[in-house]
Amino acid sequence: MADFKKAFQLTMQNEGGFVLHKVEHDSGGWTFAGIAERYNPNWPGWRLVKAGMENDPQVTQMVMDLYKEKYWDKARLDDVESDLVAYNIFDFGVNAGLRTSVKITQRIVDVTADGGLGPITLGAINTHDEQAFVQAFIIAKVARYNAIVARNRTQVKFLHGWLNRAFKTLSL
Repeated sequence: MADFKKAFQLTMQNEGGFVLHKVEHDSGGWTFAGIAERYNPNWPGWRLVKAGMENDPQVTQMVMDLYKEKYWDKARLDDVESDLVAYNIFDFGVNAGLRTSVKITQRIVDVTADGGLGPITLGAINTHDEQAFVQAFIIAKVARYNAIVARNRTQVKFLHGWLNRAFKTLSL
């Protein structure tokens, strides 16, 4: 069983920590700890963060709860045996969307890429070589990031960070 807390800590480093910011050309708008207000307008932590209480332990728990429910649990990552594989699926799901992350996973483990992580996909993940998976996953992430930039040149400012993030996931 993969370790959510470890994956969460690493993803928070990739997301820049518990900081509220808004970056030009970032489609998420205001973002806190990787949580984009545009995509999560009803997250209860916004009220506290916007009141300057971003360091409140309650906010930290709210961030963890969102990531656990919306990404980790939804992808059934407790059922993935490899911490490294689960971390890669989770981290890319946070960055690019869970459905995208799962589809890439499914292509790598050679099952139907339907975006749903069910028992067939889980079985294929757990029997796939860990290092081969991670290497193929990183290559797929890099290709996706390059495609985003090719479609929209305003996104080139994020490419360096995305690539760094991709290569950081080679190990825990």
